Amino acid sequence: MNHLFLHCRAGFEKECAAEIQELATAVGVYGFVKAKADQAYVIYVTHEPEGALELVQRLYFMDLIFTRQWFVTGPPRRDLPPENRVGPLMELAAELPPTRSLVIETLDTNEGKELSTLGKKLTPPLLSALKKQKLMDPASPWQLHLMLLSGQCMYLGISPVNNRAAWPMGIPRLRQPKGAPSRATLKLEEAWHHFVPAHEWDARLGGGQKAVDLGAAPGGWTWQLVRRGMFVEAVDNGPMAEALMESGQVTHCREDGFTFEPKKPVDWLVCDIADKPARVANLIAHWGSHGWCREAVFNLKLPMKQRYAEVARLRERIEQQCADAGLSVDLAFKQLYHDREEVTGHLVRLR
Repeated sequence: MNHLFLHCRAGFEKECAAEIQELATAVGVYGFVKAKADQAYVIYVTHEPEGALELVQRLYFMDLIFTRQWFVTGPPRRDLPPENRVGPLMELAAELPPTRSLVIETLDTNEGKELSTLGKKLTPPLLSALKKQKLMDPASPWQLHLMLLSGQCMYLGISPVNNRAAWPMGIPRLRQPKGAPSRATLKLEEAWHHFVPAHEWDARLGGGQKAVDLGAAPGGWTWQLVRRGMFVEAVDNGPMAEALMESGQVTHCREDGFTFEPKKPVDWLVCDIADKPARVANLIAHWGSHGWCREAVFNLKLPMKQRYAEVARLRERIEQQCADAGLSVDLAFKQLYHDREEVTGHLVRLR
């Protein structure tokens, strides 16, 4: 159990690898990274036999920016016979603790998606064998992962139920809402699912709250705010979708999002302005340090090089500016499934 399997967006293996290497070293779990460009995953191999297991118990999954999902495993089984894959997989399962449930995973690539049919075929016989050998326990703190790299090569591993992504492979199943002005609307919905616990939605995302959407046009993020019953100042010189304006919940402010200032503090600030990440970070730091919002969701469009280092640098800048103003904030970042060359940030002002 010295392999840690990390799902990530294809093209961001370097960032995922740099992050896990830094975090693992910080907690004294040493090892090395195995990664290739565009393969959509990273393997961190620890020097200690149980090092990967230690990592998922000492690191907090929500702190990882570029990892979508993780699980502890050993080397892959590369010789699975097409006529009997379940038998060898059960040999691996017998070496693991009982698990609560089984999730079948593939890579988020075209090649990976082609294996989803095989995964569905393997699920019933594998579940049956696990139950027969009493390797399933509804009270177990572990989830079982079967990762298909090919028809003959697979990983079998476990992740902590309370310290992992809620969705298989870290990919939420969100549908494009009818009536939303753009697909960008899903980025804000996914951000809420990731950063705001479900049992707190009514309090933190409830109707009647005030929000500002910087760079709002045509209104993909404003649409989400309106759907939650909020009243929104949509700041953009561009046109907003007519249906949103007819809701009676939106005030269109034809201004530059970088110079707009609210008359009163609001509950939510959201910002998906496509500009240099440093400029957007300065904007969020300005809002945060002035106490103009209770919470904020924003996107940073990343440069092609030194993306992980850039996020770390901008995080420090925002936190420091808020601290200098005497405000305590919690700041987190995640490269969400609906993000591309960007990461999503979440800032919440602490009491």
